[in-house]
Amino acid sequence: MTTTAERSAAVPAGVVSPQYRSLSVGLVALVMLVAFEAMAVNTAMPVVAADLGGMHLYNLAFSATLAASVIATVLGGRWSDVKGPLQPVAVGVTGFVAGLLVAGFASNMEVFVAGRFIQGLGAGLVQVALYVLVARVYPAAMHPKVFALFSAAWVVPSMVGPAISGFVVQNADWRWIFWAVSLIVIPAALLLWRGTAGQHLADGIAEPAPGLGRKLVWATVTAVAAALIQYGSALELAGLPLLGVGVVLLVVALPRLLMPGSLRAARGLPTAPVLRGLAYGSLMAAEVLIPLMLMKERGLDAVGAGIVLTIGALGWSTGSWIKGRGLIGHLTAIRGGAIMITAGILMVMLVLIDSVPILVAYVAMAIAGLGIGALHPTVSVLVLEMSRQGEEGQNSAAVGVGESVFTVVAVAVSGALFTAAGQSYVAGLAFTAVLAAGAVFLAPRFAQSGKAGTMEGAAS
Repeated sequence: MTTTAERSAAVPAGVVSPQYRSLSVGLVALVMLVAFEAMAVNTAMPVVAADLGGMHLYNLAFSATLAASVIATVLGGRWSDVKGPLQPVAVGVTGFVAGLLVAGFASNMEVFVAGRFIQGLGAGLVQVALYVLVARVYPAAMHPKVFALFSAAWVVPSMVGPAISGFVVQNADWRWIFWAVSLIVIPAALLLWRGTAGQHLADGIAEPAPGLGRKLVWATVTAVAAALIQYGSALELAGLPLLGVGVVLLVVALPRLLMPGSLRAARGLPTAPVLRGLAYGSLMAAEVLIPLMLMKERGLDAVGAGIVLTIGALGWSTGSWIKGRGLIGHLTAIRGGAIMITAGILMVMLVLIDSVPILVAYVAMAIAGLGIGALHPTVSVLVLEMSRQGEEGQNSAAVGVGESVFTVVAVAVSGALFTAAGQSYVAGLAFTAVLAAGAVFLAPRFAQSGKAGTMEGAAS
């Protein structure tokens, strides 16, 4: 079996050279639209729930999307390996648009949640299929630049998504957020489709895998577990039974969706889901607490606190650009990135001291953003390079599932510690820093291996 890296050809002028321009623009447009929808909905949700009389289902509107994306990621990964990435992209885009329309036309919160679930199915299929598309079309040496583009595609939505959403909600109707995105997704998908013309996307595809049905069952159990943990953690003491059931289900189901040896961080490729889950989950959990801390403890308004997160997003894009230019090696990007995330979280905690200037929080998030920007795409690149031909989808799906689940658990546990300790930001943020430090420890176990395969015996 050859690896994705071994199938690389001579590198052309760049990802926007004539050969790749339509595909690259289409990829970035799709990622940007999914990102914009996510950022805009976060801002609009309080108004949506109040308008539809469904505040009791507020958390479920987020959990439904997450649960659906876990299931779709598992399905889309193997589907892309067996049939090529275009079918799951087409079905995923169709599902995403359908979910947007269902949510946009919803007359009650139950229908809105159903629309969010359909959106999650579509987005999950698209995300993992795009990874396989990158592996099949672009030479391996271009992968860092492509993933740097993906990271950059999140920056503009992070900066303008909440503002646009707020303007629409205040001056028009929140439904236009869903309707407008559904109208723009189709041209972006057609542009991507045009860019794949003449590409041999089905070369070397895998045979259908036995047991896929069982994997989908375990994916469903994992999705339900993640939703219970997320929903239960928001209910404080009343949610403890849900939280407990979610943890038990997760312990049983998650190992069946990851690579053999992942949960004990076996050297090589199996470490990828845990490594990126710890790094990404720690930062996302910290970003839940940081704006609240800055507003409650240092008196910033929502705009000022939001700028801190925007600086983090800009740092992410910058870190990805640096890695995409080949200025740092893989191990440096992963271990150094995890160190920067840890340092950024610890540094922002200093702002709890009144004599420490607010500027420290902005610098801290810039550092953490640079760290995740270097680490996140590097893990994606190495997973593709280390995967056997026909396994890129299932391996990318395993990393996606690990990232999602670890993020849910990180947010739930840090929030529970914050509440249990009497709204102690130190308790919540210190936990996220410990998670990020775990990624520092695991980095050499993953990045030093270059052999292919999902089995731990294939890693050096």
